[in-house]
Amino acid sequence: MADLTADTPESVTFVRPTRTVLAAAVITVAGVLPVFLIGGLAVQLGAELDFSPAGLGLAVAVYFGVSALASVPSGALVERYGPTAAARASLLLVAAAMLAVAAVARSYPVLLALLAAVAVANPLGQMSSNATLAHRVPPGRQGLSFGIKQAAIPAGTLLAGAAVPALALTVGWRWAFVAAAVLALAILPVVPTGQRQVADPAARRGGRATGALVALGVAGTLAAGSANALGTFLVDSAAARGLSPGVAGLVLTLGGAVCLLSRILMGALADRRSGGHLNTVAAMLVVGAAGLALLHLAAPLALVVGVVLAFGLGWAWPGVLNFAVVRLHPQAPTTATSITQTGVYAGGCLGPLGLGTLAEHLGYPTMWLVAAAAMLLAAGLMLVGRRMLLTSLRRRADGATPPVGGSARVPRQRRRPAEHHETGETDSAVA
Repeated sequence: MADLTADTPESVTFVRPTRTVLAAAVITVAGVLPVFLIGGLAVQLGAELDFSPAGLGLAVAVYFGVSALASVPSGALVERYGPTAAARASLLLVAAAMLAVAAVARSYPVLLALLAAVAVANPLGQMSSNATLAHRVPPGRQGLSFGIKQAAIPAGTLLAGAAVPALALTVGWRWAFVAAAVLALAILPVVPTGQRQVADPAARRGGRATGALVALGVAGTLAAGSANALGTFLVDSAAARGLSPGVAGLVLTLGGAVCLLSRILMGALADRRSGGHLNTVAAMLVVGAAGLALLHLAAPLALVVGVVLAFGLGWAWPGVLNFAVVRLHPQAPTTATSITQTGVYAGGCLGPLGLGTLAEHLGYPTMWLVAAAAMLLAAGLMLVGRRMLLTSLRRRADGATPPVGGSARVPRQRRRPAEHHETGETDSAVA
């Protein structure tokens, strides 16, 4: 296979990109499977450990809250020790915590503590997968690779759902967590190995928490908070409107399938474009907001159309966002994506809590309209972050950034105006 160009942090060889992508996907699934199991086995867990739906919501919030706090440190660990070591550490932590749940979780507080501990494995696995895809997949296939990786997350819900009839209702819910531990250990042999990719300290500064990345992270918080409400409240909301729980569940399944396929499709389409990826994310959020707004209507057709739009575009953007951030920060992709991923995790924590409280006091129709407004605001912030990135890139390309400790303007250097010094693309095309 061809080598990376000289524009990347260092020259590496692309080895079996298909296996690399599949490995990144299964590592990602292992990281999110614990919280999916908690949701899928909520009936059995709640009956034995004595917690209510509110307790389930708190458990999910704790998981994503800890993931948000651990995201940036996880990115730093991956940059320092490499994605292989980080991925293995993530899988071992998942296996150990799942075995601990099966063996010693006899009360809700113990379950909550173990869930908080295993939440650290989620961003560690995600960041290692991002780094692996950035360094080992050819540029023309990276969009698809990030789409497949993100599609693995909703696919993980299928495993959690299958654990209910296969294990929880037959041999007991604890064996589902044993199976999750075995799965995590079985993935260890497929973790991609190779030369550790480490950016030099000067290059790594390009991935620090710039204002643009923070803006994209806040947009991710709003968008993920709104989109997470789909999986959390859709069935209950539809049932409150008179739809049978069975039909509401089928609509949710439809939405999950559309989300999975859309993440892969949008990733593949990203590879066909030379740039404008953040504009694409903003457009997806606008359409997703329209879908969320439709959910406030009682008509069944509005529900189906709203679910397809909200899941199909309003929750299919994470792969495209990661792809865009990686291309904009090839010198430190893990550090950069850890900043934006912090926002996504924060949305997973805060969104269901805030919107659930809103639904309890003002009703689901109002909640869906507020979620739609938040997603529209996220689209605007995505464009603001893009503009800030372009300004930063142009200043860097023009040599306009003043040196540390002084304000003198660095002399302008002549260069090919059509190319960006890191990616070989025009500044506007990159974002």
